[in-house]
Amino acid sequence: MNAASTVTEEVLASASACEDARLRLVFESLVRHLHAFADEVGLTPAEWLAGIRFLTATGHKCDEFRQEFMMLSDTLGLTSLVDEIAHRASTGASESSVLGPFYTENPPEVERGASIAAPGEGVPLEVRGRVRDGGGAGIPDAVLDVWGTDGGGLYDSQHPEHPVDCRGRIRAASDGSFAFRTVVPQSYSIPTDGPVGAMLQRLGRHTFRPAHLHFRISAEGFAPLTTAIYAAGDRYLASDAVFGVRSSLVEEFRRDEASGTATLERDFTLARAGAG
Repeated sequence: MNAASTVTEEVLASASACEDARLRLVFESLVRHLHAFADEVGLTPAEWLAGIRFLTATGHKCDEFRQEFMMLSDTLGLTSLVDEIAHRASTGASESSVLGPFYTENPPEVERGASIAAPGEGVPLEVRGRVRDGGGAGIPDAVLDVWGTDGGGLYDSQHPEHPVDCRGRIRAASDGSFAFRTVVPQSYSIPTDGPVGAMLQRLGRHTFRPAHLHFRISAEGFAPLTTAIYAAGDRYLASDAVFGVRSSLVEEFRRDEASGTATLERDFTLARAGAG
């Protein structure tokens, strides 16, 4: 038995007293894969130290407005993979997508039909649709948290003053219908001023996401849905930097040149809690 496998077995044995079966399974698998990775690439002490420094810098870049670790997970495709694993069983619900690093809890609630966007740049967008169950019936009082970029391609939390903009909460009507106004989201580069951006640059990868509007939808008795609607025709649909695009989530943001506004119509289906 070589040194690497001896160390691996010793680490695995250290968790033998763990009474949480799931925790022990995850820990043991993680250790095996990490040790196998180090052995496979012949990881050097200098490379290991560089990795530690990278993760430390990633943590230092996190604050209440930015989650660099989430962005790291996103750009490695791990977030999308975890999401796919969680939704392998078909429940009839609308397809999910990544949460992203810019979600904030408890956004301001606005009346149906009102705007979540502050006055300013951007093409006005009217969004309407219906939240329904698997049988097509509307779900009354469903709650939709919605957020997207402003007309300049930035989220509100990326601005120095962190104003609340293009972000809000809307409650569906008794028939499940909803409506609100915002601005047409823009394709944008994920932040490149941190370790994740530096990693992508070193890898020769671009840093752009296609234009999209995020939705997090919940209703009593139903499994919550985190998803996004992506703008048809966007140049980055096939190369999303965080691998979040699903073909079922691509929709036309229809523009009316005469009025200078755009419209998005989209229904969402929620699965019953415990389905699948």
